[in-house]
Amino acid sequence: MTPVAPPVSRYLAAFEALEGTGAAASPAWLHRIRHDAITRFAEQGFPTVRLEDWKYTNVAPIVATAFQLADTVPAGLPAQAIERFVVRDPVAHRLVFVNGHYSATLSSAAPLPGGVRVASLAEALSTDTALLDRHLGRHAASEGTGHGFTALSTAFVHDGAFVHVPAGVRVTTPIHLLFVATAPAGPVLAQPRNLLVADRGGEATVVESYVGLADDTYLTNAVTEVVLGEGAILQHYKIEDESERAFHVGTTAVVQGRDSTFTSGSIAVGGALARNNLGVLLAAPGASCALTGLYVLHGRQHVDNHTFIDHAAPRCTSRQLYKGVLDGRARAVFNGRVTVRRDAQHTDAHQTNKNLLLSEGAEVDTKPQLEILADDVKCTHGAAVGQLGEDAVFYLRSRGLGEEAARTLLTYGFMSEVINRITVEPIRAQLDSLLMARLREARAAKETR
Repeated sequence: MTPVAPPVSRYLAAFEALEGTGAAASPAWLHRIRHDAITRFAEQGFPTVRLEDWKYTNVAPIVATAFQLADTVPAGLPAQAIERFVVRDPVAHRLVFVNGHYSATLSSAAPLPGGVRVASLAEALSTDTALLDRHLGRHAASEGTGHGFTALSTAFVHDGAFVHVPAGVRVTTPIHLLFVATAPAGPVLAQPRNLLVADRGGEATVVESYVGLADDTYLTNAVTEVVLGEGAILQHYKIEDESERAFHVGTTAVVQGRDSTFTSGSIAVGGALARNNLGVLLAAPGASCALTGLYVLHGRQHVDNHTFIDHAAPRCTSRQLYKGVLDGRARAVFNGRVTVRRDAQHTDAHQTNKNLLLSEGAEVDTKPQLEILADDVKCTHGAAVGQLGEDAVFYLRSRGLGEEAARTLLTYGFMSEVINRITVEPIRAQLDSLLMARLREARAAKETR
């Protein structure tokens, strides 16, 4: 038998301890999923740079850190601690999770349309067992190489957010899921697990925010599964603003029914190392998705965005626009893969990745991919990496702006194409403030050199 590597064995021991404290009393289907997942994790471990999909992102710092599983909400955390992350009206519901566990005292409920369920996953495991049995752990891949983080999440699945929109119901105000991390006593591992389901004709907007309270070291290993029925509509926004000493691995798996619509907005500004996996399965005719992303990095930050759109049915549409702004010695990776299956005729797929480098030390690895097996399709992709145009800078300086102010204005203009696609005004305003503060900090640093 091949010996198990110490970092992997640490989590295997934690799993055995969890089983011994009562997890075995979970529903039989969940017990089976957990055991299958820990077996897969033991077999594959963490991904390495030898794998094609991970060759630009080395997770060795994560593997080397002895994270402790976060098993409870830290006591005494005041509401003021999360005040700057709270999205104000209009927000229908706010669920707050601290180190992956639901906090009722920090959350805020509001009336919802009839039949809509917004709850912690831990609660839903008792109240919505049949629905969770159909979907939880069924869509985010944990088999095969490169899926060790998802397998680890599934093995320890316990808490997170559960949203269910019944057929024909429209939720008119956003649902905010706020995931807060804090690790003053040492590195912790938080693994929130989320399930979002919109039945036939259901419609909702969900915002996931991942934030850190202080400059702590921790790992957020988050998995979200999204299931859209026929004609369902979901706007989904993910904001990653973790501590710059923290690690973030996020996986979102989406399955779309006939004529459904999925809109995604991904914003990444935090973390020492962040990896975002977004997979969309267009499983029935007429489904459409639009994915936008923005990553703004400085220092030695590293962000890796991997998207995969699987056109499995005819007459489906996909759009992707990801933009990056990098300063210092930051590094970004974008890998966008689109597959068009043999029977997916009349596919319409477009993908664009653009990157703006503000320093000589910044680096981007971009790889848009198309795999087309059908013959009646419209598919394009493109990527660009460059710097600010000196003619544009000169023009603004001739109008009275200083050089750094001109560069800041042009950089914001580059980002605004993504920001303006966010339809939730309070989220857009919050991001505006966050990104402008980041640009002002960079500008001030350069002006003092």
